Parts: sequence; C-alpha cells; structure tokens
Amino acid sequence: MQTFVNGRAPAVLDDARPSREALAYHRKLPGYAASPLLEAPEIASALGVAELWVKDESRRLGLPSFKILGASWGVYRALDNHIGGFQSWASTGELRAQLERGRPPALAAATDGNHGRAVARMANLLGLECRIFVPVSTAAARIAGIESEGASCEVVAGGYDEAVARSARQASDTCLVISDTSWAGYSDVPAWVIEGYSTIFWEVDDELARRGRRGPDVVVVQIGVGALAAAAARHYRREGVEPRPRLVGVEPDDAACVLASMAAGTVVTLPSPQKSIMAGLNCGTPSLNAWPLVSRGFDSFVAIDDDRARGAMRTLAASGIVAGETGAAGLGGLVAVTGSEGLRARAGIEDSSRVLVLSTEGATDPAAYEAIVGRPP
Repeated sequence: MQTFVNGRAPAVLDDARPSREALAYHRKLPGYAASPLLEAPEIASALGVAELWVKDESRRLGLPSFKILGASWGVYRALDNHIGGFQSWASTGELRAQLERGRPPALAAATDGNHGRAVARMANLLGLECRIFVPVSTAAARIAGIESEGASCEVVAGGYDEAVARSARQASDTCLVISDTSWAGYSDVPAWVIEGYSTIFWEVDDELARRGRRGPDVVVVQIGVGALAAAAARHYRREGVEPRPRLVGVEPDDAACVLASMAAGTVVTLPSPQKSIMAGLNCGTPSLNAWPLVSRGFDSFVAIDDDRARGAMRTLAASGIVAGETGAAGLGGLVAVTGSEGLRARAGIEDSSRVLVLSTEGATDPAAYEAIVGRPP
C-alpha cells in the first residue's frame, strides 16, 4: 500500500476563498436538494473513531454521482462567457430560450462515465448537441447512461488521458469543451468545475450547524485528477475554519498520479495504463488547476487496491448506503489507514475523531455492483 505524508501542509491557504455562488446556482436547477449526510455508528465503532459521517452523492440532481455539480456550473459559466452574458433567469427553461435566440454551441467532454453523463444531462436540459469521449475500458452501463441523455459517445483507443486529448480537439467557435481536468492553455472551465463542487462542503457545514454539531476532524476524499480534492482543500483551508480537519486523499494503487507527483515534487504522468475498478479515479495525470491546492492542502495520501473498494462497498451496503466502486473508495482508504497504527497516527486519526467520508457515486454499473455486494442496488 502506497502512502505519502505531507508534513508541510499549512493551516490556511491564501488562495482558498470559496464562495456560495455555485450553491445559489444549483438551488435553481430542477430537482435540487442537499444530498444526505448520514451517520454510520456501526462503521465508526469498527474503525475506532467517535463518529463517521457519509455524504451520500448517489442521487444528486437525478443522477447517480456528484459530478453534475461541477459539470452544471462549468457548463453555465462557459456558456455565459460564450454568449456574452445571460440575462436574469429563474429556470433552465429560460436559459434554453436565451440560447435559442442565437447559434448555441455544442458541448464536448472526456469521461470515465459520471462527468460525461453530467455534461450530457446539461446539454439535454439546454437543447444542445453533446459529444462524449470515453476510454476503451468504460463499462457498457456507463456508456448507456451517457447515451440515454441524448449525447453521442465515442470509445477512444487508450485510457482517460487519450480520451481527454480526443475531446480537446473538438474545441472551436461552435463547440465548448467541458473538462474537469486542465492542461496548458485550458484552465477556465476546470476552475469552474472545482467551484461547482464547493456545494458539497457548504451543505455539510449547513447541516452540521443545523444539528448543532462541530465540523469534522478528518475529511477523506477520492482524488482522480484532483478537482474534488481541490474543492475540499479550498473549503477546509480557508481562513477561520475550526476545527482544522486533517485531509486524506485516496487513489487506486495503479492510478495514484497525485501520490506519485507528491513524491516527485512536481506533476508527473503515470506510464502504465490505469485499470482499477474504481473507474472514476483511473487518471494518469493530475489536473494542473487542482495540483497547487491539493499538493499544499492535503495532509496525507493513500493508494488502495481494488479489494479495498469492494470491501467498502459491502460495508456501506450493510449500513443501507449504495455506493459504486469509486463512491466507496473513500471509505476503503479510511479502512486501510485506520487498520495500521502507524498510518493512523500519521493521518492524525484518534479514537475521538469525527470523520467525514464522501460516497461520490451510486451503482453506476448495476451488474458489477450485484456481483460485488451480492444483491442488486
């Protein structure tokens, strides 16, 4: 099991200034509701922590993943910039009407499944053409989900990085690329995607305040290219957060591009294909936008094998929480860390700790879920 401890993570990041603007936008989308913040006392007891909260993103805005938060805000900001500014609006129907007055662009994105479906959903809501590109290993159920939103879906020979390169070539005056990762010369949309994910953490704050509870001591976040982790770093490394939680990042052991970059002291690309069942984390290169926040803001990193994800899926299912392979990865990482006295101490986890875990997706591949958990979702 690969691990990395960042002994120089500061208490506050000067560039950590999240706003509630994206949350206000999400509240205007059809079907918005804050995702559940569930307590899991049985799991907490088994792991030797005081409390465990699971933020369940399995039914976010009608989709089985948190990705719609970043995709919807990224699409909105990109379109707003493209048309020169939306007029005042109260519904997506009004946005669609404004776009129909001109020549609306198509949207394009690369994905392992969830981000692409989210972009396709926004294109469907707004009456736009959408082109999605996926790695060759993408599960048929995830491709079907993308196509159910009315988008085209092209399978690219290679992994996620190759799909990103293919989608990037779509960029033109008539097609906007909506990516959650960044590269040289392309940074605005990925920055907006990170802003979109801030809604998760504002909801956590608001719900804990409603319950009269303090914030978490430890937050465990799946990484991938790092956009969600960057949103966590911006939120919990801003001025005035108390308590200051320890941030733990989780990656698959053959797709640990951020952990490898931390060890190298600079962004690196993994040479081998990424084939974990944690499909949403099968990324070979960190996002250039996310890297400065994640590399400075996170306290420790752990890379887990697929069996850890399978075990976490079963554990969550026993507590009534449906989580796919990527969704359960955060708990899988927490189980790995708490199972080692040395890792537990280095991650700052104590018997009195209150821990937040993100379950970032539901059963996006139902057949795989049933094979792992032993029953359908």
